[in-house]
Amino acid sequence: FRSIKFPEPKRIKGQEDVLALRCDPIPEVKVAFIGIGMRGSKAVERYCQLEGVEIKALCDVNSLNVQDAEATLKKFNKPAADTYTGVEDWKKICERPDIDLIYICTPWELHSPIAVYAMNHGKHAAVEVPAALTIQECWALVDASERNRKHCIMLENCIYDYFEMATLNMSQKGVLGDLLYAEGAYIHDLRSLMFDEENGYWNMWRLKYNQKHTGNPYPTHGLGPIAHSLNIHRGDRMDYLVSMSTSQKGLTLHARQKYGDESPFVKQSYALGDMNNTLIHTLKGKNLLIQHDISNPRPYNRLYTLVGTKGYIQKYPFPIATIEPNSESVLTNGSVDSLLKVYEHPFYKEIGEKAREVGGHGGMDYVMDYRLIYCLHNGLPLDMDVYDAAEWSSIVELSEVSVLNGSAPVKVPDFTRGEWNKLEKLNYSW
Repeated sequence: FRSIKFPEPKRIKGQEDVLALRCDPIPEVKVAFIGIGMRGSKAVERYCQLEGVEIKALCDVNSLNVQDAEATLKKFNKPAADTYTGVEDWKKICERPDIDLIYICTPWELHSPIAVYAMNHGKHAAVEVPAALTIQECWALVDASERNRKHCIMLENCIYDYFEMATLNMSQKGVLGDLLYAEGAYIHDLRSLMFDEENGYWNMWRLKYNQKHTGNPYPTHGLGPIAHSLNIHRGDRMDYLVSMSTSQKGLTLHARQKYGDESPFVKQSYALGDMNNTLIHTLKGKNLLIQHDISNPRPYNRLYTLVGTKGYIQKYPFPIATIEPNSESVLTNGSVDSLLKVYEHPFYKEIGEKAREVGGHGGMDYVMDYRLIYCLHNGLPLDMDVYDAAEWSSIVELSEVSVLNGSAPVKVPDFTRGEWNKLEKLNYSW
């Protein structure tokens, strides 16, 4: 069949892949936070509770956010950090010689530019989701990481949820057999937050993005965990996708109910369809379904479903599993909890109690941060690399292209440039 294909630039001479990249250990990681809003403020609080970390700089265009972060440092008896509030002060921070890690929690449009600039100035980059909005930005991340031999991790916290980690362990141990199909989603009613000019997203950036773009603009919470379980770029890779969206009703209806018929929010058109379904096919014949809906009154749902030759397990809307040889016996609720306990991931055995104490989406945010710092301390490869960041983020533009072209198949670029099974050959797993 004929499919839409983006150019795949060849690796520049002298560059090498960064699969299983190891960098020099950093005994005390010096961190700068750029963007201290909804996500960044919580990250500062978590990092105050990690050992071997020094927070050197705080940056946000809203001075009140910086002041709140300063108060957080004081609350935990941490040294004061340098503060920045200029629109382009992030460049000054990346240029400082005394910082190891740039932690990026800005609006989406700045994720890739800051991460690339950070790596080009010798810093590791940790960037919120999605790491990039376009295929061009995805390649820029890959090239910056390869060229500078620096880590670039997308802060996909759902990878580290207790349920997802236990089922990853099950997958790696073969409990579910050969995985053939998986589902992931981001279904979260964000209407009130997007239209809240005072307490919602800064400058209403998320609503403005949805006015211009369709497809799936936020795929990685659903895609990340199932991609790891299905060994994407660890023995398989995404080959092509098809995507379709419903018409847009929810945002306009909500604006009318909240502001009245004459509101500019009602008269404004919104490109984002209420519900997007993106189906991804891998080279080895596996299928991944990714859904997105932030415009309707639906309960929160990430789906998280794994289907294999020996078993099935799902998390939402309620836990359920069937496992061979007793597949006729359906496990639910407490029985699933018992199953997960048997396969509790070593990360949670080690730091689960502390993670739940610190919090952050039930503890998964703390596990994510702990693992990043642990790997930097010990010079280890990160659990997620720049190819994960690029592959998962690429769905943003690829899904939009498919939708705008009548759900045409769109090829997923190979950001590893032919090395997608290298980690499998090395028998490397985390």
